[in-house]
Amino acid sequence: MSSPKDLENLQREIVSLSKRQGDLEEIVLEVMERRESAQERVSELSERVSAVQGKTDDATARRDAAQGELDAEAASVTKERELVAGTVPADLLKLYDRLREKQGGVGAARLNQRRCEGCRMELDITEFNEIRAAAPDTVVRCENCSRILVRTSESGL
Repeated sequence: MSSPKDLENLQREIVSLSKRQGDLEEIVLEVMERRESAQERVSELSERVSAVQGKTDDATARRDAAQGELDAEAASVTKERELVAGTVPADLLKLYDRLREKQGGVGAARLNQRRCEGCRMELDITEFNEIRAAAPDTVVRCENCSRILVRTSESGL
C-alpha cells in the first residue's frame, strides 16, 4: 500500500473523477434530449415536405393537363384560322397580319356603338358617318389605332 498522503490523493482523485463523471452524464442526458427533440422536428418537417410535395405534384399535373388542353385548343383554332384565311382576299389578309403584328396580336376590332373595341376610343361623329356611308364590303379602319373595324348589328350604323 501507499502512504496516507498517496491514499488521500487517490481519494481526492476518485471524488474529482466521480464529479466529472456526473457532469459528463448530465451532458450526455442533455444531448440525448436535444437529439430527441431534433428528431421530432425532423419528422415533423419531413411530413410537411411530403405534404407540400404532394400539393406540388397535384398542381404540376393540373398545369400539364391544362397545358395539353390549351395546346389542343390552339391547334384547333389555328386550323380553323387557316380555313377562314383561305376565304379572305390576299391583300386584306396581308393588311390584317401586318396590323396584328403591330398591335400586339389583334389586327381587327369590333365597332360597338361608335366605339372601337381595340383601343376603346369613341369615333367622332364625322368618322362614324363616313363608316356608315361606306359600302358593306369596304374595309374601314379606326383612325386612332388603325385596326380594321368589324361592323356588326351592334355598331349603331
